[in-house]
Amino acid sequence: MKKLVVATALTMALAQGALVGGAWAGDPELGRGKSETCLGCHGVPHYVNTYPTYHVPRIGGQHEEYLIAALKAYREKQRSHNTMHANASNLSDEDIADIAAYLSALK
Repeated sequence: MKKLVVATALTMALAQGALVGGAWAGDPELGRGKSETCLGCHGVPHYVNTYPTYHVPRIGGQHEEYLIAALKAYREKQRSHNTMHANASNLSDEDIADIAAYLSALK
């Protein structure tokens, strides 16, 4: 009986996503919709914020792990940028993984 429970739990987990390095891999298709706000600034070539004056980096094609770490740091206010705090504050770990999976696949 115990083997059946474990097998069922594993099957359900695999149906939800792949386990990568101890964390669930993001879904790039879900990340496409979740990243629309990100691309409003980060998808514009040579975009510079007006206040504070800041060159906004392009994040398409960036390493997935970096994007995850950066978004979590903004969410926890460990990185300073008020606009990014606002954008990341309500993101779940799953949202962040999905966004990172999509953005890292962009060229």
